[in-house]
Amino acid sequence: MTKIAKNTICLWYERDVEEAANFYARTFPDSSVDAVHRAPGDFPSGKQGDVLTVEFTVMGIPCLGLNGGPGIQHNEAFSFQVATEDQVETDRYWNAIIGNGGQESECGWCKDKWGVSWQITPIALTRAYTSHDRAAAKRAFDAMMTMKKIDIAVIEAAVRGKKPAG
Repeated sequence: MTKIAKNTICLWYERDVEEAANFYARTFPDSSVDAVHRAPGDFPSGKQGDVLTVEFTVMGIPCLGLNGGPGIQHNEAFSFQVATEDQVETDRYWNAIIGNGGQESECGWCKDKWGVSWQITPIALTRAYTSHDRAAAKRAFDAMMTMKKIDIAVIEAAVRGKKPAG
């Protein structure tokens, strides 16, 4: 029997929780599918034997996914924020989510194909807009406001008060 976490994030999926959990496990480090539980009887959105819940971990965070059926939609009020080290890592996560049926949004936000929101946030961006140099922070913030996927070179150039080379 798996140890039950005291506090777990529960995410509602229409019917594809196992596919989502496997995608997260393949895409993000320190992620895994920990257990798949099948319904012991019929339930409103499924039958006995269907996948009911999946225990999974996303970057060290325990989650429980529920195949709860239609009617409940994810929104930006909940998101996973992924702090990336460099542009390569930023691009890898962004492209994995978008390339697997996801959708771009603004300022480093995107949604996966199941509607879960992700913030792919370079550490350089967070450092820039929280800088004690408030003029540099504003320049970085203003640059971010024009982006979908974050371009670290543009953020760093904004901090310096310059246009990026190239």
